[in-house]
Amino acid sequence: MRPIEWGCLLALAAVYLPALRALSEIWFSVDYYSHGVLVPLVALWSALHNPILRRAPREPRDGRGLALVLAALALYAAGLGLGSPSLQGGALVLTVAGGVLQRWGPAGLRALAFPVGFLAFMLPVPDAWLTPLIVQLQLWVSSAATALLHATGFEVAREGNVLRLPDGASLFVAEACSGITSIVTLTPLAVVLAALTERHLVRRLLIVASVVPLAMLGNLVRVIGTVLASSAFGVERATEGPIHDLAGVASFALSCLMLIGVGMALGRFGPPLPGRQPSPRPG
Repeated sequence: MRPIEWGCLLALAAVYLPALRALSEIWFSVDYYSHGVLVPLVALWSALHNPILRRAPREPRDGRGLALVLAALALYAAGLGLGSPSLQGGALVLTVAGGVLQRWGPAGLRALAFPVGFLAFMLPVPDAWLTPLIVQLQLWVSSAATALLHATGFEVAREGNVLRLPDGASLFVAEACSGITSIVTLTPLAVVLAALTERHLVRRLLIVASVVPLAMLGNLVRVIGTVLASSAFGVERATEGPIHDLAGVASFALSCLMLIGVGMALGRFGPPLPGRQPSPRPG
């Protein structure tokens, strides 16, 4: 890189420090965004393994990259004025895309599309979009858990997302049990799994699409287990302390294992890659 390019890079890094500070505060304070701190590292790892970085930049440089950077800076100014970490982070991602386009052209941006696009997973979803989804997930998990418990003969009543046990105790299906944490956290994992293990677009999409049902299933198991534990040991012991924390870790681990299982099943039984014939089965 030329000295002027290093200077521009350092200047942009200094400009975006407030955005990184705002994003990091969210990563370390909101459970379902804690993966955000790893996203830039994964993107950097992927980019460094791309051969495009070992090629000399195209000459002349693509002026559209500079235009994209300037547009991103305008968006960043709006994000600072509105106090929106989502806009600030989005401007940062666009700036990275503009820098790649400026230096390596459209071919370079296509080659680095995965690491640049993956940076979007470090951005928080606006609350106005996420809150209605969380409410619907809470209601779905509550109603599904009630239906399954009734099918096994366990009596439980539901009022919205509150479950009432036979002894009169109440369980509130909180945001953490809605499945939103698993969905937001599993999605980037699914994208990485799909990118590393599959070359067929349909299989990649199926892996990513499986996140929502798998996350919901894992949290459904968690809610049912919490209801049964509350009936056996009391609501306080089941919803506070190590038992509750262990249930959260176990439900997420279950969803991760099921996601890996989906990837393995698609690799073994999914549609064959274009241009390839399925291997004949013995016998």
